[in-house]
Amino acid sequence: MDQRKCECGHANPVGTLLCESCGRPLEQELTAQTGEAAQNGRVAFPDMRYEGMARRSQTNTKSLIDRVWNFFSSVKVAIAIILVILIASAIGTIFPQQQYIPVPVPTEDDVARFYSETYGTLGQIYYALGFHNMYSSWWFVTLLVALGTSLIICSLDRVIPLYKALNKPRVNQHVSFLQGQKLYGEAEHPAETEPGALADKAAEALRKKGYRIFRDGDALMAEKGRFSRWGPYVNHIGLIIFLIGVLMRNIPGFYLDQFVWVREGQTVAVPDTPYYIKNVAYHTEYWSEEEMPQALDLNGGVIPKKYQTDAILYLNKNADLPGAKPELVEVKRGSILVNHPLIHEDLSLVQSGVQEMQLGALNFELIDKQAGGKAIGPIRLDLYEPNPELQVGDGIKVRVLDYFPDFVMGEDNKPATKTNLPKNPMFALEVISEKDNVREKLVYVSGTIITQKADSRYTLEIKMPDLIDISGLMVRIDKAVPVIYFGSIIFMIGVVMGFFWQHRRIWVQFHEGRLLLAGHTNKNWYGLRREMQMLIEQTGLQIALQDRSKA
Repeated sequence: MDQRKCECGHANPVGTLLCESCGRPLEQELTAQTGEAAQNGRVAFPDMRYEGMARRSQTNTKSLIDRVWNFFSSVKVAIAIILVILIASAIGTIFPQQQYIPVPVPTEDDVARFYSETYGTLGQIYYALGFHNMYSSWWFVTLLVALGTSLIICSLDRVIPLYKALNKPRVNQHVSFLQGQKLYGEAEHPAETEPGALADKAAEALRKKGYRIFRDGDALMAEKGRFSRWGPYVNHIGLIIFLIGVLMRNIPGFYLDQFVWVREGQTVAVPDTPYYIKNVAYHTEYWSEEEMPQALDLNGGVIPKKYQTDAILYLNKNADLPGAKPELVEVKRGSILVNHPLIHEDLSLVQSGVQEMQLGALNFELIDKQAGGKAIGPIRLDLYEPNPELQVGDGIKVRVLDYFPDFVMGEDNKPATKTNLPKNPMFALEVISEKDNVREKLVYVSGTIITQKADSRYTLEIKMPDLIDISGLMVRIDKAVPVIYFGSIIFMIGVVMGFFWQHRRIWVQFHEGRLLLAGHTNKNWYGLRREMQMLIEQTGLQIALQDRSKA
């Protein structure tokens, strides 16, 4: 590595702004300052953000590793990555993500149809570009990894030289270093006062203000709030831990965020877990007029008070045996309400949606017209799992020949289903009387019974359908939450460190019969100026403090 020598003889790495030994600004790094300062013939003092120390990104630029390091050490690159993540996250909230769409029996066709029918062309584009599963997509995870890499490299590139500089503070600074500070003053040293005594008096005054005193002969440096300089890097550590927690969610078994619809009386498998959930009953409770604090004009409406699903959670003991029939064992039962989930170990079931008064089954009465309209028996056709064959009466059964949950006539003029939801059910049935050797076909569609022939023997009498409630349950497992919370706490600690404290330093030195006073802080120059003015007053020094903090 190339080195650059200071007048004091110390060899500094390329990129060093202040000599590591004496603190003198290296002339090669000084640039002419514009504006008023340039008119006064001054030059810009080196940036003391990292105490003028050389950063790795400024000294190593040749190898591929150096180029990667320098790329991710750029704050501009980090800001660009953050902006891309923010824009992508905003796009992901324009329309609901796939796991939150209200489709009780979701298939890929149902999902695509939901976005196109609900949001039109924009919804189709949204689905086609894969934004419906954005936060688990490979490119979004890659952005998070890139942000974490940038945070780590940015921090290491700056914190290491800063630590080296602050760990061994220079007390006896070069005169040009003191003169380059934004708060600076000098005066003739009073002949009647010994430098040591004056330094002791200054040290005592600064110690009362909470400063830590460093001495090197008659030279003095007072410092306080050094820990605040680590605030931004503590922020970075917190963000890195937070990102690690977010990325841990991609590890199998660490995170699950699914959505299941469960009909009353139905038992369904909880996705990606060995559990099953049964919806025993669902009910919505409403506020009564007596419970209202004041009369409200609801135009005949009601206000829900509570959404509740009474459920049973089962464990499938054969979950690890491929192809084996589920063997369910009850592990927990209880009520699932909004903000009051059913929790078992790491699994949480949250009440998140409901579809009330939905068609669950169609009810009919089989009628024998030749027997004077005699009722033979009831027929119940489940709209989600229809029984392929029903025994209705003595020697009479009904077979389901075909079923279309959401009937529509296709382009080929053949029956088809638009969705898998029972919105417009259509059944093709066959009535079989074994003792009379009669076979007749019936069709139910849109509230109408169509018989195979005009003088058919059997027909159907439509009865009140079964209406059911369907609970939407959010299924969550998140073992990364403690890591995310821990990272958030670390981040807030860094925010407090950086916002409420400042790193202040005051130098008092004697040079060729003159007293030199200088001060530096990373922020709140007003506070430092006031404390230095207090020091001047308490020591009785006749120093006019130059304030270049606003220049």
